[in-house]
Amino acid sequence: MLKKLLAQGLRKIFKLTPQAHIYSPPLAQDEQAIELTYLGTAGFIIKNQQRTVVLDPYLSRIGVTELLRPLHTNTALLKKYIPKANDVLIGHAHYDHILDAPDLCKQTGARLIGSRATCMVGQAAGLPESQLVETEGREDIACGAWTVRGLPSIHGKAIMGRIPIPGDILSPPVWPPKMLDLKHGLVLNWLVDTGKLKIVHIDSADFIAEELKGVQADVVCLCAIGRKYRPNYVKEVVELLKPKWIVPCHWDTMFTPFEQEPDYIPSVDLAGFVQEIKDAGVEPIVMPMRGKQWFKRA
Repeated sequence: MLKKLLAQGLRKIFKLTPQAHIYSPPLAQDEQAIELTYLGTAGFIIKNQQRTVVLDPYLSRIGVTELLRPLHTNTALLKKYIPKANDVLIGHAHYDHILDAPDLCKQTGARLIGSRATCMVGQAAGLPESQLVETEGREDIACGAWTVRGLPSIHGKAIMGRIPIPGDILSPPVWPPKMLDLKHGLVLNWLVDTGKLKIVHIDSADFIAEELKGVQADVVCLCAIGRKYRPNYVKEVVELLKPKWIVPCHWDTMFTPFEQEPDYIPSVDLAGFVQEIKDAGVEPIVMPMRGKQWFKRA
């Protein structure tokens, strides 16, 4: 009860709950469009009638008071909201990006695709080698008729000017893990090419410009935290990737339960981020957690 009252008080003082008007209206939906579902934090589902690719799923959303204990996945939420998946892509191995991925792969039979650190986590959780795909990036990986490519990146200095929980995972960690066991490892942005639409996912509040050169995207799912720490963050992304749409992500605190309205990270300034996207000549698509949008190249 005390935790609930404290959370309610903080929301009231800091006005942390998003206002409904900031969310974008649905785009046109048809059978040729690619469906995108926002899972909160940096998580997304990309799907059509033939394939489902999941990025950085984190539905368990561990409460802040529980983070120093072993972290457990909410398997019921995964079954309810992601009943099918073919491939699960991980941008880096921090808990808010990878914790739920092994159980999702167990439930659906999906492959877990990512860095060595990602595969070490999958191995620790009991996934067989046949479901683990390790990559250092810069290679196309077939996902049915789609292809995915990891674009080597860096993690932003997102907490007091420092990279949180740095380092690599060179052997399987204890499972279930604690937060500090899950170091980021190699950071990857992802290019998902469905043949009809190209989506780039930037989950870590930073990027390496050289790795994005020559890549074109229709949609960029862009970590909102990066705007605070990298000057010209949005402008650079737009100049490099030339997207039509940018979908802000990683703007919520990660602690509100998945089925509740999420809270802002107070320092993110989501409205300012949206305006900066507009000023760069790109259409922002702000999605509520669990919300869906449909994208189709003209």
